[in-house]
Amino acid sequence: MSKRDYYEVLGVDRNAAEEDIKRAYRGLAKKFHPDINPGDKQAEQKFKEINEAYEVLSDSTRRKQYDTFGHAASNGQGGYGGYGDFGNFGDFGGFGDIFETFFGGGFSGSRARTRPSKGSDIRADLELEFEQAAFGITKDVTVRRQEKCSTCDGTGAKAGTSAKKCDKCGGTGQVRYRQNTALGRFETVRTCDKCHGQGTIIEEPCSQCGGSGKVLKTRTIAIKVPAGVDNGSVISLRGEGEPGERGGPSGDLYVYIRVKPHKIFARENENVYCDIPITFVQAALGDEITVPTLDGKVKQTIPEGTQSGTVFRLRGKGIPRLNNRGRGDQYVKVLVDVPRKLSQEQKELLRKFDEISGGGAGQPNKSIIDKVKDAFGV
Repeated sequence: MSKRDYYEVLGVDRNAAEEDIKRAYRGLAKKFHPDINPGDKQAEQKFKEINEAYEVLSDSTRRKQYDTFGHAASNGQGGYGGYGDFGNFGDFGGFGDIFETFFGGGFSGSRARTRPSKGSDIRADLELEFEQAAFGITKDVTVRRQEKCSTCDGTGAKAGTSAKKCDKCGGTGQVRYRQNTALGRFETVRTCDKCHGQGTIIEEPCSQCGGSGKVLKTRTIAIKVPAGVDNGSVISLRGEGEPGERGGPSGDLYVYIRVKPHKIFARENENVYCDIPITFVQAALGDEITVPTLDGKVKQTIPEGTQSGTVFRLRGKGIPRLNNRGRGDQYVKVLVDVPRKLSQEQKELLRKFDEISGGGAGQPNKSIIDKVKDAFGV
């Protein structure tokens, strides 16, 4: 059966940029990863095909070879001419492998796949009330993640059995190839295609995890939210992500915070803002009003002659500073509430006030506040 075109496998154009190839690979690898599709042989084969295509197209040298010679550049099929007899390649690659040897091919990559690697990070979203974000709280989040299979203790092998050392690579996860060419004798190392770099073969896979050593589980994790978090804040929990490979550390859990809007308060950094309506009389004559804060109600003095839109500052009544001492402030904007309906008596009083405001004999210098007091008999 002939191999599919590598560009077709990844679903990208032949002129695709390196970043486009990488993005396509990540999406497909995640979709067909054996851990996500345990026991699905078709997905496993697809995953191998995707990895093979990416290994070639992500390497600029190998990609040039592939664009020129197609699959013959890596599997020894087809002639290149000009170099005579290259000797017996066996199942080892052809001309492309010579390029790998000269230009730093797959040795380091193969070796890297046999090393311990950190598990994938996972994300959770957490919605908080305004006050919870301001003062902090402990909340539970639910996540779905891969965990070590308890049936086989993560070995992937059926109970009572164990993984066997790969007889092709001797447990190293790598196979050394030698070839004689017209340019001399070359030697390179590749990931073992029998154990896929693991160094072991599972002959009887665990029925619970299908041989992957991992199972998908739902967990509830308590998150301690510090005071002062805001929309977009991220809390990281080390080691709460996916388990690592070959003994590597687990990934991390990142919790993204969303804060619900408040009915009264608005927030900017560590400061809180609110609008408070007052009457015309309160603004003109002054008063003491009650103002809501995150800590409860407080008294605020409104001086005589306060204009609509005046802002008062309440020190230390804002949001606690994240990972720091102290708090922000609260800013209270007073807005004069003009009544929509007036009684006849109220209208007469306002007309009298308007008449007085126009000036009167014997009171050329009387202030507007004194005139209001006279009009309302204060």
